[in-house]
Order: sequence, then C-alpha cells, then structure tokens
Amino acid sequence: MKTLFIRALPLALALVAGNALAHGNVTCSKYPKAEWRSHTELQDKLVKDGWTVRRMEKTETCYEVYGKDPQGKRVEAFFDPKTFERVEEK
Repeated sequence: MKTLFIRALPLALALVAGNALAHGNVTCSKYPKAEWRSHTELQDKLVKDGWTVRRMEKTETCYEVYGKDPQGKRVEAFFDPKTFERVEEK
C-alpha cells in the first residue's frame, strides 16, 4: 500500500500543477469587483443558452465554469465578469 502511494504521488502532483498552469493561459479584463455582474446571472444566461452548469468559481479576473456546452461537450470555460463574453485560452 505504501509503495502504491509513493508511485501515485508524483502523478497527482503533476495533475495539480498542470491545472494551475492551464489557468495562466486565460486573461480577462480587470474590473473592480463592484463592476462584476453576479455569478447567478451568468449561470442563468448559460442555462438559457443550452449549457449545463455543474460548478462555477471566481478566479482573480474571470468566472470559471465547469459543465457542458450546448453541443453536450464537457468543458472548462472562462467568462468576462462584466460582459459575460467567453474568454479563449491563449
């Protein structure tokens, strides 16, 4: 059991580091928090547009959405908190 843990630990750390690096590829415009529209407003808009929203998080400058797009594809997407425009990874 201990050997399995030791072998699995580097893989788990690599996955966590990979996720952290992926967030560095997205840049939203910086607005004061007072100008951000609510995350529930974004969720309502996405559901109306055919999305299935599983989870939402706030990053430093974006809303991060986990779920399925209107085509049913599983996605992690970033949205501008003021305009709700989808921000593409760079």
